[in-house]
Amino acid sequence: MARNRVHNFRTQQAQQPYRPRGNTNGSSGDKSNKFANAGAAAGGFVGAMGGSFVPPINVTVNNNKNAARSGGARSDSLLPAPEFTSPAQVRNYCNTLRAAAVTLSIEVSMGAEILKGVLAAVPDPEGRAFGSRLRAAKVARKMNKAADDLKSAAKNAAACYSAFQQEYEEEINRVRHRARKPAQPVMNWAQQ
Repeated sequence: MARNRVHNFRTQQAQQPYRPRGNTNGSSGDKSNKFANAGAAAGGFVGAMGGSFVPPINVTVNNNKNAARSGGARSDSLLPAPEFTSPAQVRNYCNTLRAAAVTLSIEVSMGAEILKGVLAAVPDPEGRAFGSRLRAAKVARKMNKAADDLKSAAKNAAACYSAFQQEYEEEINRVRHRARKPAQPVMNWAQQ
């Protein structure tokens, strides 16, 4: 009996065309068709992106009209205004100078390497072996020196604030206690 049911089920399945279960995309279920549809979808996506892709552009608008009057940063400079009326302004100026010098040092160093690579591709007029590389290194050496000087400027800016703290420690500490928050009242457990 059970053998008959299995035989009948097998015969019934063999007579029906193959249809995978759970196929909800409306296709007939052919695997090659499924992959063709996936390829068409991916191609359509890439084509749509390729035709309408726009690189991201950030636009920053700074309104410095009021900041310039109030002693804020100047619009034509990387550094804040040199107003040293408080230790915070000295620290801000030195930190900004240090950060700008480090960033410029890295950019100039990268520029020196790019310049060296570009100039090395120019053939030597006298036809010397490695002549183009020697000339490129000679030119890029000066830009590397500028990068080293910017790195030195960053170190000196940090050292400037450190020297300020050491030389004016007494004056800074004299007003530091006024800037602290008052101490929280302590619970006196003995008093009951």
